[in-house]
Amino acid sequence: MGNLASVYNACALLDTKASIVKNPDDLKNFDRIILPGVGAFGDAMLHLKETGMKDAILDFSKTGKAMIGICLGMQLLFESSQEFGAHEGLGLIDGKILKFDKSKMEEDFKIPHMGWNKITNTKSVLFDGLEDPYLYFVHSYHVHTKEANVIGQTTYGYKFASAVNKDNIYGFQPHPEKSHDNGLKILKNFLKI
Repeated sequence: MGNLASVYNACALLDTKASIVKNPDDLKNFDRIILPGVGAFGDAMLHLKETGMKDAILDFSKTGKAMIGICLGMQLLFESSQEFGAHEGLGLIDGKILKFDKSKMEEDFKIPHMGWNKITNTKSVLFDGLEDPYLYFVHSYHVHTKEANVIGQTTYGYKFASAVNKDNIYGFQPHPEKSHDNGLKILKNFLKI
């Protein structure tokens, strides 16, 4: 949902052969997958279930091959979301998706968090060659997960996990495919895993 074309074009810029997969059975033929997404969590999960992609993604995750979720795609990797009700996610990483809490912010920050912001405290090969990179964000919800899963943080009113990793599963809240050289470098590093 949403940013498929942007992610596909970013892969083309990196001279990487990519395909937009519609048949769930085809996922097993790939070395790695990118799960993009823009929109509402519940709608996206319903789409994954109805198309058979949910089970295909879960099966792929067990192969040990790398996969990365971007924006909503990252949020779908978690156990649940509170966006427009309670929704179950893929459950590949422990944690839940929460709305930005304005009561925790010292200033009146606008929701959604939209625009350029930096990721700090980076701990992953995905950040090789980058130091506190600025990336492009658009989101109203963020992940709450244990510290062991966090490979990057961003501050918007308060600090939140903006990049995550558990085993072969990675996630980025910002959009690397819309973040110029910094984002392309992250995707390039992902493609080397």
